[in-house]
Amino acid sequence: MTSRPRILVTGAGGFIGHHLVRRLRKDGCWVRGVDLKHPEFEPAAADEFEILDLRKWDNCLEATRGGVAQVYSLAADMGGIGYITSYLADIFRNNILINTHMLEASRVNGVRRFLFSSSACVYPSFLQKSADVTPLKEDDAIPADPEPGYGWEKLATEELCRYYRKDHGLETRVVRFHNVYGPLGTYDGGKEKSPAALCRKVALAQNGDEVEIWGDGKQTRSYMYVDDCVEGLVRLMASECHEPLNMGTDRLVTIDGLLEIISGLAGKRLHIAHDLKKPQGVRGRNSDNTRLREQLGWEPGTPLEDGLRTTYLWIEKELGKAGRLPQRGKLQEKDAPV
Repeated sequence: MTSRPRILVTGAGGFIGHHLVRRLRKDGCWVRGVDLKHPEFEPAAADEFEILDLRKWDNCLEATRGGVAQVYSLAADMGGIGYITSYLADIFRNNILINTHMLEASRVNGVRRFLFSSSACVYPSFLQKSADVTPLKEDDAIPADPEPGYGWEKLATEELCRYYRKDHGLETRVVRFHNVYGPLGTYDGGKEKSPAALCRKVALAQNGDEVEIWGDGKQTRSYMYVDDCVEGLVRLMASECHEPLNMGTDRLVTIDGLLEIISGLAGKRLHIAHDLKKPQGVRGRNSDNTRLREQLGWEPGTPLEDGLRTTYLWIEKELGKAGRLPQRGKLQEKDAPV
């Protein structure tokens, strides 16, 4: 038995989970990664990586075996707005099975701390009807009116985490992500989020082309770079914050504005075609970081332009390797931040 802290990361084959495993290994931790799949773009950095379906109870017991002290529970059936609005029953069922089994298995196997990855999708739709939205505070989640399917399951599991802490003494932590982006994430296929989707569209476009945006482009969001996300997760796990915590930036940007930033970085002049028939989610969503600053003495700091530059370059490179790139824009690898 190694003396290094033993940590389990579920969803370790996914975007945030893969980055988190790399960070924890760098910090000297022993890490077991678990997922339905291996990381897509590079090998896992975990000491052990196991393919397990965490919807099944026995697999959750297997994942938490062997003196695991902390669990970062990131495994989830999720995707972009098109995906989560199309498979409500499947997403709710799959995620509630994963999270219920993982909490109980962690209790049975003596895990000391359990961090659950929730979402800003728990916030009521009636507070997000304006593009100039008031930043959402953690207490705004109640009275409840979350996004159908995915949002309701996240809110229910937040409550279950609270009950496990109260009834069983399992030290739970709850993070509500606000739109995480960066390299090594899904950028095609239907499960990608808006920054990755727009980076792909811009990379595939030539000067003067039209780029499709879902909705009228005036809907607003805030975006957090993945390195900031991972830093926040590590800080939250080590903290004594027992209440749900927003994790995101409080810089509001329209989807049209997001495309303008990306196309500017790529050196391309593009036209926007709005598809008003496609889902676009709530009208506006932003993070109130007051509690985050109070509890962690920190908040995400990567400027959106810097994070998008790195993300765009990575997606452009992947498309080039796949032979899908029509031509390279003016942005060069040497311009990317280290």
